[in-house]
Amino acid sequence: MVNLQTMAQIKDMLESLTPIRIDGRAVDELRPVKITRNFTSVPEGSVLIECGNTRVMCTATFTVGVPRWRKDSGLGWVTAEYSMLPRATEQRTDRESVKGKVGGRTHEISRLIGRCLRGVVDMKAMGETQIQIDCDVLQADGGTRTASVTGAYVALVDALRWAEKNKHIHSADRVLKDSVSAVSVGVINGTPMLDLPYIEDSQAMTDMNVAMTGSGTFIEIQGTAEHRPFNRDELNVLLDLATKGNRELQEKQREALRS
Repeated sequence: MVNLQTMAQIKDMLESLTPIRIDGRAVDELRPVKITRNFTSVPEGSVLIECGNTRVMCTATFTVGVPRWRKDSGLGWVTAEYSMLPRATEQRTDRESVKGKVGGRTHEISRLIGRCLRGVVDMKAMGETQIQIDCDVLQADGGTRTASVTGAYVALVDALRWAEKNKHIHSADRVLKDSVSAVSVGVINGTPMLDLPYIEDSQAMTDMNVAMTGSGTFIEIQGTAEHRPFNRDELNVLLDLATKGNRELQEKQREALRS
């Protein structure tokens, strides 16, 4: 957990740099975030998450029973799939179903979302039930995987509440050990920044995706140096920025779940 003194030092350092971001944000500021529950009426959980111009629909499907390899274990299962609509991006991309195979990036992001959600779920408390998460990117402007994690958690909560109401599980609160969100950070022209849109992400010297629980522990850290290696001090600043961003995203999740 980042202490107040450390956060103040980060703030002073970032303010002294005074970089200009194309959307006018401060370097430690999230894009506007909106989480809409019950976005569609059929799934047990359905959420639209908007992070700036990135929009992802996250649905959660609850079923009684688990995959064959999980049967008779007494444990539940949570899994996720990620995909992007053809015109979510500036140039149309063919559907992967047309290509006949799922791409490596799609597999990687699907696994990331699943890992993050399983990290905050008590599988024993689920019993032999399953929740399948589908994250479909409607519009992409950077941070689609992190938005997917953040929105998928809210859809997961709604699906578990539905399951409790319909007596498929004893308690949604017992199943959920913690919350989870994710955010991107990066170094642009030597300056650490929070929540990168595509134009910044494509120019990043270093970019990183950080998934954290509500209690401040890390589930996933994906970091890559694109143009030059980064040092330990830069890594610490990026992780502190991600901690700040995830705290704010988790408050947005709580607000949405109270509404």
